[in-house]
Amino acid sequence: MARRSWLREKGGERDGRVTFAELFFDLIFVFTIIQLSHTLAAHFSPLGILEALILMLAIWWLWMFTTWALNWLDPETMPVRLLLFGMMFGGVILSASIPQAWGDRGLWFGILFASLQVSKNLFSAIAFSGTSRPHALNHARITAWLALSGLFWIAGGLSGHDWRLTLWLAALAIEYASPALRFWVPVYGPSDTRAWDISGAHMAERCALFIIICIGETILVSGRTLSEAGIPTVNLATFAAVFTTTCMLWWIYFRFGHSRITHMVEDREIEHSERAGLIGRSIFTYGHIPIVVGIILTAVGAEFALAHPMEPARLKEAAAILGGPAVFLIGNIWIKGLVSGRPPLSHLIGLAVLAASTLATEYLTPALLCAAAATILAVVAAWEFASLRHHESRTQPANH
Repeated sequence: MARRSWLREKGGERDGRVTFAELFFDLIFVFTIIQLSHTLAAHFSPLGILEALILMLAIWWLWMFTTWALNWLDPETMPVRLLLFGMMFGGVILSASIPQAWGDRGLWFGILFASLQVSKNLFSAIAFSGTSRPHALNHARITAWLALSGLFWIAGGLSGHDWRLTLWLAALAIEYASPALRFWVPVYGPSDTRAWDISGAHMAERCALFIIICIGETILVSGRTLSEAGIPTVNLATFAAVFTTTCMLWWIYFRFGHSRITHMVEDREIEHSERAGLIGRSIFTYGHIPIVVGIILTAVGAEFALAHPMEPARLKEAAAILGGPAVFLIGNIWIKGLVSGRPPLSHLIGLAVLAASTLATEYLTPALLCAAAATILAVVAAWEFASLRHHESRTQPANH
């Protein structure tokens, strides 16, 4: 009976509410995102991008699996709170290993990542034992899959660079394929999707908080780089463009994207149906990945632009400054398309214009590329605002 108190009471006061303990846990990822963006900026090459992407996908998966677990676990109970504190401690060390994860700290990263992934899901399986057999088996299956991938993370940490790349890619493939395969294991078969009965409002708010962390990191990076570079007129103008881009990222996601997601997932017919877990997997687990990647790339682009605003732009500056907003728009197209049933035209046109702008890279400076990115995103945001306002006015009842 004692274990039951580790779980959120469905329909209770704390069901779906994001707690202060969860917010405290998220602070770790401020440091993690900073580490990832700095590492990518220092090694911005095809191989460096691949390495950073592998680490980013791993960190996102760690955070996402923890968020899914906290849909059921109650952080206001002491055992769950201690679990979060332990994960925070391990998360700091994990983040500190990121700059040398492809060097002499690979084993640290592999062991810590595998341990954090397995421990919280094993904890969840124990929390559900004696309370809900389908949920307990679901988390036991997840634990088995993460233990399998953990072997690849640790083996990669023990290997040289080329083998590490191969083994960690295999580990990611195992982890990312597991939800689509419904965590199938021999004898017990796949999970019942009814055991994925998430609180949609909780997931929406948790993802929104992670996006805020990533956007805030862009502000931190650009502010720090501006401080180091000085504040002449050209740097100030470049910072204004970077800041505008960041605000537009916030606007495009939060003004209409997040509100529409929240409205959809709070639909009681969806939240308490078998579709809830499948919708959550599509929108939150996978759909937010391009958004996070796009924001990190934008932060790297801001660092490049503020360091050398008036030098001739190179391909790497264009890839970060224009590519970041482009990948961000791809994520929003994915999510908003799932929510509304059709991708927003404003985003599709914005994506096309960003792609076309790369053709003019040799004639522009990083400062001008930032101005172009900010302008394109502002037009996308204004277009979406006007389009949805027009749609709302047409669909309102005549007597309203």
